[in-house]
Amino acid sequence: MTRQRGISLIELIMFIVIVSVALAGILLVMSRVTGHSADTLVRKQALAVAESLLEEIELQDFISASGVTPAVTLANRSTAYHIVTDYNAFTTAGIYTFDNVAVANLGNYNVNPAVVVIQAGGDLGVAAASAVRITVSVTDPAGQRIDVTGYRTAY
Repeated sequence: MTRQRGISLIELIMFIVIVSVALAGILLVMSRVTGHSADTLVRKQALAVAESLLEEIELQDFISASGVTPAVTLANRSTAYHIVTDYNAFTTAGIYTFDNVAVANLGNYNVNPAVVVIQAGGDLGVAAASAVRITVSVTDPAGQRIDVTGYRTAY
């Protein structure tokens, strides 16, 4: 009886097939990870835009006191924004500074805030018209929407 040395052709072909399938799977995963690695940046930018506008709205007066707070008309806004509820109809395509300069690479972001007056005994259990819920929606270039919600009370 003679002993066989080496491998047969069938064993070699099976090895090549198994290694090829494994390599194809690894390359597919790497391709997906590389292709979607920028999604996190886009999402963070949209979140930063939403949080920035939410903070701007929350810092406005709750009610208008005539003669106390002058109305400020910002360059990229058609009307004056100086009380919280003024922002309810504000929408913009692209992100702009207060000087009406488009922020580079943020032209495809769309912003739409909604200011809702909370009724008596509503979400916060507050008196009528003494609080508002502010929801800022930002749509990124890929069409994904991010909502950020905050509250402003009449204190």
